[in-house]
Amino acid sequence: MSTAAQLLVERLGLSDDELLDVLNADPLSVVTGELEHRPQLALLLALTSEPAERIGLPALRRWLRTSGPHGRPIDLLTSRSFGAFEDALAVLDDRGLVIRASRPPQP
Repeated sequence: MSTAAQLLVERLGLSDDELLDVLNADPLSVVTGELEHRPQLALLLALTSEPAERIGLPALRRWLRTSGPHGRPIDLLTSRSFGAFEDALAVLDDRGLVIRASRPPQP
């Protein structure tokens, strides 16, 4: 796996399949190191650099899988909705990590 791809995997806690979905890549491109030139990879590393430093990797990884105003950020990534993912990062920057307890069903 390329260095940049490995950094993104570690930063966001992505599985191999999630990385392939995000970059619209096949497993062979991972093995041969062809991911390094994907523009999405550089963009996502740039977008997540500051939040990773500001809130830390554990919180960023949790945020990625927590539902917010734009849905779950991991779903935005795997569907390659990078604009919506950037919007979700802006909400994270404005509000911080907000996790609400789910309410029990009403009788």
